[in-house]
Order: sequence, then C-alpha cells, then structure tokens
Amino acid sequence: MTARIVMQQADITRALTRISHEILESNRGSSDLVLLGIPTRGVILARRLGLILDGIEPGAVSIGSLDVTMYRDDLAKNPTRAPSPTSIPSGGIDGKTVVLVDDVLFSGRTIRAALNAINDLGRPRAVRLAALVDRGHRELPIRADFVGKNLPSSLAERINVHLEEVDGTDEVTIE
Repeated sequence: MTARIVMQQADITRALTRISHEILESNRGSSDLVLLGIPTRGVILARRLGLILDGIEPGAVSIGSLDVTMYRDDLAKNPTRAPSPTSIPSGGIDGKTVVLVDDVLFSGRTIRAALNAINDLGRPRAVRLAALVDRGHRELPIRADFVGKNLPSSLAERINVHLEEVDGTDEVTIE
C-alpha cells in the first residue's frame, strides 16, 4: 500500500502556529506555561511550539520532555522503544499549566501514561494536550485541547509523522 501525503511542511508550520496562538489565548498569555513533549516527535514539536511562542511572547515558556514508557499499560504485548530521559524545566511543574505535546493522538493510552507520570513529578495547576494529528479511535475518555489536524482513519490505516530533525523531511502520511 502506498503512503498518501496529508500534511506537508507548510501545513505543519501553519498548524503549529495556530496551536501556539490557541495555547496563549487559553492560558491568557505565556506565564507559568510548561511544554512537555512526549518522545520522540512530541519533543521536537514541543521545541518548535516553544520557538513560535517565544516569537509571539518572548521568554516565558519552559520546555521539557516526558518519557512515559514505564507508565504504559501495554508493555507486555507491545514492543516499545528504549526509555528516553525525562527532562523537567528547572522551575518544575507545580502550580503551572502543563501542555503535553504529542505527534498523533490515537487510543489515548500514551496520554493516560503521561498523566500518571506527571502525578509522580508534581502537581500542575492544569494539564492540557496538544497533538499535531488526532486520528480518532479513542479507547479512553481523552480529548486534545489543541489539534493541528483531525484525520479520521480506519484502524487498518497507519498515520506517519515525519519531522526534519529525525526523518529528514516534514510531512504527515497515511497508508
């Protein structure tokens, strides 16, 4: 089966710019805002969002990464990648608005694991979710607050996010 491109570099940039504005509007500015990317591509997207946010309101956004591997409930049946380090900004997350950033929102299990991981790290004022792509098929009652593109798909289809920093190109494909 061949892959069909559904988002190109310009589409991804536009989506991230829109998400950045939505985050600022929702948070009423950038104070006490922490972006936590979920490895691998969520971390890259969090960095990109941080750069865009800094261009709109300089200097107030903290960026980190949150590895959820050991919090997953499907480790026994699904092979997973090696854990990545979790990196929490020096100001921590207590009392802050944390925006979890991931590339594709699917079943909701990764986000459930992320919420469990956050509980072990502190107590944020609020937790929000930003996803570049929401493909549906939720197994848990989890919804993204900020979405780049809703991409309804069948369970047989696969959504692939390719980012320049990892894959050498910026695009989202469905196959």
